Amino acid sequence: MSEENNNLGDDLKKGAEDALDGAKDAAKKATEKAGDFAEEAKETAEEFVEEVKETFGSDNGENKKVLAGILGIVLGAFGVHKFILGYNKEGFILLGIFIAGFILSCFLIGYLFVWVPGVIGLIEGIIYLTKSDDEFYQTYQVGKKPWF
Repeated sequence: MSEENNNLGDDLKKGAEDALDGAKDAAKKATEKAGDFAEEAKETAEEFVEEVKETFGSDNGENKKVLAGILGIVLGAFGVHKFILGYNKEGFILLGIFIAGFILSCFLIGYLFVWVPGVIGLIEGIIYLTKSDDEFYQTYQVGKKPWF
């Protein structure tokens, strides 16, 4: 029985060594695969960053034009389109007129103040969207024309 236990002990020892070698090989392969995956992910991220820079970092102002135009039409009363273009003073003026009109709406004069900034935003949004990209960029981003 003692020899049987020795053979069993040797078999277990050999099995444990084989399992350890297999685990080391698997870990090595997993490390290589993870390194390859990390390298591919890094390359993909760099390509994505370049693509975003090309799309949103362009000098023609196209993306600000579309964003400012749509926000001017939809949220023009709040002056959001002015804030997008960097005209904070004008944005606060539109927002202030809207808020004052909302507060004064219990008196009939307040309704005039509520819709005026909305109409201004609607008109400006349409103007922004109908201008060419270069004309929009030169007028509103380089020339800093704040109204219409």
